[in-house]
Amino acid sequence: MDLVVNGVGHRLDLDPRTTLLDALREHLQLTGAKKGCDHGQCGACTVLLDGRRVNSCLILAISQQDAEVTTVEGLGTGDNLHPVQQGFLDRDGFQCGYCTPGQICSAVGMLDEVAQGRPSAVTDGEITLDDAEIRERMSGNLCRCGAYANIVPAIAQAAGR
Repeated sequence: MDLVVNGVGHRLDLDPRTTLLDALREHLQLTGAKKGCDHGQCGACTVLLDGRRVNSCLILAISQQDAEVTTVEGLGTGDNLHPVQQGFLDRDGFQCGYCTPGQICSAVGMLDEVAQGRPSAVTDGEITLDDAEIRERMSGNLCRCGAYANIVPAIAQAAGR
């Protein structure tokens, strides 16, 4: 099968039952996305598929041959971080860091959803990216360390608030 990950094409010979997460981690050595719950409940495995955030543990790699997969490794470089990565760094949005790649990918996808005008469950009329809106949109990503207090300001910084 063919996968395009972080702008690079890869030809892989995988069992058709291989999840996208396992293809990324075990076959492409892109270990940013983490295997947390392996049930799509924690968000540690979040990546972007054609810009939309998804739980890569729930998706078969073979079904994504026409998609552009972006992992946390593809968002920025050490010298040129993505604004969300910079926000997490500036605002100390991580503790142990296990959930951080999924949080960052989810935040990037979430900010794109806001830019497209897609409402959330707490949107009342026009979208205002306040703390409640960020919390609702990031509710699919869990941090077991309790770094939530710093994640919201990190995302707000990336959004220019």
